[in-house]
Amino acid sequence: MLLQAGRMALILPLLAACTFAGGLGASDPVRAPGLNSREEGVDGLLVGHRLMEAGEFELALKSYLRAAAQHGMNADVLSALGSANLQLGRLGQAETLLRRAVEMDPSFVPALNNLGVVLMEQGKYGEARVVFQQAFQVDSGQTDSIRENLRLAIAQTENAVYPDPEYQEPRYNLVRRGYGEYVLLTQL
Repeated sequence: MLLQAGRMALILPLLAACTFAGGLGASDPVRAPGLNSREEGVDGLLVGHRLMEAGEFELALKSYLRAAAQHGMNADVLSALGSANLQLGRLGQAETLLRRAVEMDPSFVPALNNLGVVLMEQGKYGEARVVFQQAFQVDSGQTDSIRENLRLAIAQTENAVYPDPEYQEPRYNLVRRGYGEYVLLTQL
């Protein structure tokens, strides 16, 4: 009886270890029960777009990076990465990514529009106008936001004031005259 109890004491921990590790009938010791690894996960681009709508730009950027691992660096992924960087205020990175997206697919309207926005933010109004015109043309003028962006870029380029090279800012000198009395003189 004592011998049989000793065997049971050895067998029970082994059985528990086999069950815990997924042994004795489990197909894969790494996966949890009920998890089907053959199903595809949610698309990183879709998750990223939803995070962008929610204002979670840093999380969207991470999701877009996962999408890059899934899909490769195509124009859609590059445009999404550029848009997330634009929202985070990383204009240089956004411009680089969006230019690459436009190079890959010159007819990809979201990349063109966002590139134009980046250029406007950087004060490059002339180039932004050209990019918005391309987006407007490819889109056939159907998107209101592109039409409005183009209108703003045109207004900025037409309102740009270029200084006259002959014009010199007058110099001012403050001259003291007596106690507490000053006169402002200018040299024209």
